Order: sequence, then C-alpha cells, then structure tokens
Amino acid sequence: MKFRIALLIACLLLPLLAQASGVQAALDRSKVQLGETVTLNLRTDGGVSMSTPDLSALSPDFEILGTSSSNSISIINGRQSSQLTIGIALRPKHVGQLQIPSLTVGGGQTAPLQLEVTPPDPSAVANSRKNVFIETVAEPDHGYVGQQLVFTVRLYFSSNLSRGALDDPQLAGADVHRLGSDIDYSADRGGQTYHVIERRYALTPQRAGTLVIPALNFQGEMVEAADPGDPNDPSNFFAQSGLFGNMTPVSANSSPVSIQVNPVPADWGTTTWLPARQLTLALDGLPSDGQLRVGQPLNVHMRVQAAGLSAETLPEPSLPTLDGARVYPDQPVDSTKSDGQWLTGQRERGFAIVPERAGTLAIPATTLKWFNVLTGHMEVASIPASTLTVLPGIGAAGGSSPTAPAGSSTTQASASIPAAASSVAAATPSAPTTPWRWIALGSLGLWLLSLFGWWLWRKRRVAPVAVMAAPQTSTRALREAFLATARNGDTMAQARCLLAWARAERPALQNLGELAVALASDAQRNAIAALQRKQYAGATESAGMDLHAAFAKGFEWRGESADRDDSPLPPLYPFKL
Repeated sequence: MKFRIALLIACLLLPLLAQASGVQAALDRSKVQLGETVTLNLRTDGGVSMSTPDLSALSPDFEILGTSSSNSISIINGRQSSQLTIGIALRPKHVGQLQIPSLTVGGGQTAPLQLEVTPPDPSAVANSRKNVFIETVAEPDHGYVGQQLVFTVRLYFSSNLSRGALDDPQLAGADVHRLGSDIDYSADRGGQTYHVIERRYALTPQRAGTLVIPALNFQGEMVEAADPGDPNDPSNFFAQSGLFGNMTPVSANSSPVSIQVNPVPADWGTTTWLPARQLTLALDGLPSDGQLRVGQPLNVHMRVQAAGLSAETLPEPSLPTLDGARVYPDQPVDSTKSDGQWLTGQRERGFAIVPERAGTLAIPATTLKWFNVLTGHMEVASIPASTLTVLPGIGAAGGSSPTAPAGSSTTQASASIPAAASSVAAATPSAPTTPWRWIALGSLGLWLLSLFGWWLWRKRRVAPVAVMAAPQTSTRALREAFLATARNGDTMAQARCLLAWARAERPALQNLGELAVALASDAQRNAIAALQRKQYAGATESAGMDLHAAFAKGFEWRGESADRDDSPLPPLYPFKL
C-alpha cells in the first residue's frame, strides 16, 4: 500500500520536476570588457514558480549587483504560454574566460556558461572624458554574401537623459533588422561609471566587396542637477531633490565601420547558397517497428533548421516520388527566432504517405549542402534512407491483400485506393457494433426521399406550362387556346394559357408579373391584375370578358424607348461626358 502511494506521488510530481529541469540559463552577452556588467537570465516556461538560486558559486569571479524578475504571457496561434525570467546583474572581477557554473533551480540544474572578459579598449578610455559617446562593432568583421553578422551599437552617458534619438544604420547592399530589445547595464571607463544602452542588429550583406556602415548620430538632452545651496533652506528643496535640473543638449557620433564581404565560392555549384553557423535536417514520424499497412496513411514531418539564417532563405522541404506509395504534402510552416544575437530559421512540412501495395517501401536519403561559416568548409546535412515493411490492409481476406484472379489484367497496385481520404476509409474495418454506416445510409435515404418529393411538386407546378409552351405548338394555336379559356371561369387555365402564349413571343418571361411589366397597354395590364386578384385573393369580379376583349388583337408590347423612359430607377450613370 505504501509503495502504491509513493508511486502515485512520484507520478504527480514528475511533470513539475520535468518543468523545473527545463530551466534555461543565458547571458545577454557572451563577451564583455572589464568594468562592464552582464546579465544572467534564468527562464522557465509554463508559469512554474521559481526563486533566486544560491549564487555563492559566482563570488570568486563576479560581483553580484542585484536581481530582478519578470513574467511574460504570449499567445501564438491561439495557444497561450507564459515565461518567468529572473535577471541577475553581474560584474566580472578579472580578465579571462570565466565560467558560470551549473546552478540548482527548483530541483533542476542549468547548463554551465562561458563568458569572455577582455581588457578595456584604449579608445574607450579616451572617451571616458566625455559625458556621452557611442561605440559600434561588427562581429565578425568579415564574412560571406548572405551570412548574418551582428552589428552592435552602445550608447554611453554619465548623467540622466530626459530624451534622445539614436539613428538606426541605413545602408545599401545589406539587409538590417533589429535583434530583440535594448539592453541596459553599467560600465566603468577611466574610473567613471556610465549607463549603457546596447542595441543589436542582424546585418546580412547582399553583395561582395567592402561594406561601409556610416557613422551613427545621437541627439538628446542631459539633466544636470542644480546647485543644492544651503541644505537648511526649505526653498532649495527642489534643487536638492534634483526634480528641476538644467537641460543641456548633447550629441555624439560613432566611427564608420568597414566589413569585408567575400563572394560565393566559385566551386559551390548550382545548389542554394546556405552560409550558416549550424544546420540540421530531420524527418520525424517514421514507425519505430518499421511497419505500416496498405491504405493507412503515415504522417511524417521534415524539418530544416539553420542558425544564422532566416526561414525565408531556407529551401522548402520535399519528399521524392515513392515507388508503391502516394505522397500528399501539406503547406510548409516557417518560423524565425532570435536569441538576441543570432537568427535561427526553421521550415517544417508535413507529408501523408499512403502505401498502395504490400511489400517493402523505400524512402531514399535526403541531403542538403551548406557552408559552415565557423570552419570555412562545405558540409552536408542528411536524412538516412529508410526501408519500411508494408503489410496487407486490415480488410483483406485471410489477413492478406486481395490478389487478382488468373487471367485478369488488374494488378495489385491498381486495386489499391489512390486517394488519401479513400485510403483511410478503406483501411478502417466496419465493425458490426459501429452505427456510422447505418447512420450514413439513413441520411442518404432521407435526402433521396426529399429530392423525390421536391421533383413531384415541381412537376405539378411546371409541367402544364411546359406542355403549353412546347416548341411544336404554334403561336396561333396558343392564342386560340387562351381566347377559348378566357370565356370560362377557370382562372388557373386562363393564367397558364396566357403565360404560354406570351412565352411563345417572349421566351424570357417567367410569370404574369413580368408579362404585365413588358406590356404597353393599360387595359391589358389591368386585365392581368384582375385575373391575379381573382386567382389568389378570391375576388368576385368577373374578368372573363375583359380578358377576351383586352387580348383579342394580340399583345401590345412595350418598345425599347419606353422600357428606358418608364423605369422607376434612376440611371446608373446620369451624366455624359
């Protein structure tokens, strides 16, 4: 009993432990100068609570300046996700390759991280005499066409800024996109502490040669606190508090940056040029036992992912034509993410593979050539070939696929179902306990019965008129038939005969209302109105002699000019140019 309770508690805690072990640690920068601060971010998904871990292991190499936390919620494709982030501000104590060890957070362990700390830049020391200055750097300072570089802009200022505007790099021959949000930290330059705002851009050159990034400009106003005066004088309260300081205009300009861009290697060939830091190709969804059945679709997903490239530059995943199966591709799904420094593009596409015959199904290998910008060599990402065993369909007699009789030209492949939807239906056995077949047959029967009833109703309404308006009946005979019925009291026969006679001259007429509109004679229109009142409203007036007299000389059709002039609607284009 105790063992069962312990097992139950372990099952309940397993998801929480899995989430806790999924805590990720990341630095906002991988390279800093001595005297600058860096932020260690601990992130967890799913809204799991997380407290600041024990940071004593960082003391030998870092000063811990403070911590902060934030919680963000995002909704993507209707799915809500939350993320909790704890930020730890650190200042390195010495130069070198410093390691941030694995930290214990919520029962899980984070991965260790490396931070490169370099000596202060001499030019930065020279800038330390200024109240505000800009540093720019491209990493790396050379590359290939289509390779993503990181262009970093840092704004240093010694006092508070009330406002300011910093230019974005604008240059021809390259695509420039901002990476994430601005990073705010502090740095020491020549014994003076500066606030730093760091902004990063993904820069992708589009042509070979020397790419020059022009100088960037900053314009703003800096707040300088007023002289506090006598601290005992109440009138100097605002000056002492710094609420009202002097506004001093400030400006700064960066130095131009040159980047050498190499062309695509001459021996690359005709395949797509893919300069990436890392590229992977994967195919998910193959059965673990290597078996599938005829007619049953196999859903697989092919994914290509590259670090340092956007999704738009990646080729579209595709499967070749398979012998013995049909392939139905889905629409590709593209996504591009950023870790604040490098882009990671991904293209994913689903495929439904429907086997058509029993035996073996070979899925050939898929390869993709790419250029590793870290090593400077061409590499090949590949999905190995797979061979699957295709078993007969479940519905086959005796557990085997139906075979064609002797002398028949029908092959086993042609007997399979070609369409994916039909394959799914054919592969599903019809168990006697499943009522779906009878529900479908009953619905079909009700639909056919309704269609038959509508046809009978339509036949009773339309058939007499159609007979009267048959092409072999002359207009003269139809006229005589109407004049004969116009003297009796059968209003239904009068209406049918009148409409049939009119259709012989104007086939487009559908009813007596349209006939009345097409006539120019008031007497004929009044006669039709009287006939309709007697037919539908049960009027007692006798319209027989009026009908005969009104139509004895034939129809008086409205002329073309009359049709335009008597229209109750205004003209569509009343003005003429």
